[in-house]
Amino acid sequence: MHTKTQSPNTMKNMFLIILLCLTEIAVFAQEPKFSRLFSEVTPIDIKLNLSLKEVRKETNDTTYMKDVMLHYAVEPGEGDSINVNIRTRGDFRLKKCFFPPLRLKIKNDDAKGTLFEGNKALKLVLPCNKGGDYNPLVVKEFICYKIYESITPYTFSTRLVNIDYWDTSGKKPKNYQLTGFLIEDDDLVAERFNGTIKEDLNLHPLAFHDTSTVRHDFFQYLIANIDWSTTFMHNTKVILISDPIKYIPLTYDFDMSGFVNAPYAVLNPDFDMTNVRDRIYRGFCRSNNDVLFYVRDQYLQQEETVFKIMAKYESLLDKRDYASLVRFVSDFFKIIKDDKLFKSEILDKCRTE
Repeated sequence: MHTKTQSPNTMKNMFLIILLCLTEIAVFAQEPKFSRLFSEVTPIDIKLNLSLKEVRKETNDTTYMKDVMLHYAVEPGEGDSINVNIRTRGDFRLKKCFFPPLRLKIKNDDAKGTLFEGNKALKLVLPCNKGGDYNPLVVKEFICYKIYESITPYTFSTRLVNIDYWDTSGKKPKNYQLTGFLIEDDDLVAERFNGTIKEDLNLHPLAFHDTSTVRHDFFQYLIANIDWSTTFMHNTKVILISDPIKYIPLTYDFDMSGFVNAPYAVLNPDFDMTNVRDRIYRGFCRSNNDVLFYVRDQYLQQEETVFKIMAKYESLLDKRDYASLVRFVSDFFKIIKDDKLFKSEILDKCRTE
């Protein structure tokens, strides 16, 4: 009787897939370390009195407005407050938006015993401009973070906030009701994996952990985002895990994506685009496509979860806008389900330089 034997390459590929699976199981099995602020999901009501004129004056990364009082609701009818130091962040929104995104710095002694304990630094994402049409854009960017959470453990924790914002720039304070969200500090993300954030690295994207990087690249393709770079560390941080050594991309800022579809999003002239919702795969080609097929399967397994995550926030969006989002994400899954489309749109479009 003749027994068919597997080729060395087939055995090697099977071993790689098994190794990837075991690695993923080990990562997701780690006990997550979340502060109280991010262990709950209900939106937080906060009140902030802040002069936009004054906070815009300081563009230095180390200069903060000190002792700003942030009021927040603990439970219905019960509130608390905390001193925070605040500065602006992000060049584009600072120049183009009425409300600049903010960075909050909190002293340990001020945070102790409060909802914010364990958080020394936070980002506060605000709508770009005044008007109710801009609040849903923040919700859509928030959903991007939540979708990515279902794909990878290497992501920022976030929490929605309802903001009673008082701009004290003029003689008479102006009030704005805003939707925003808080983003945890990158050091806390790294600590969950006994890693550190590395700055000023000069790494080729292929030097990053392959599975994590391909997962990241697929996600950017899902939301149609090209406003990132793992070469130049644009909208990307790097986690170094030392045992074994792995460089993990940690992505953020998705407001320029087709998923959010903001009116201020601009087309990048370096790419053949006619619409901000055009999908362009920007991941690098691999000598072995097994990792891409592995990540493809992972995304397909998470399809139902992705739509469930979106459905949680349906009530915060316009019905037509939400229906458009569902169609947009469905198109992504159609591409990765179809072998021909997966080859033509991803495998054949990967970067070589």
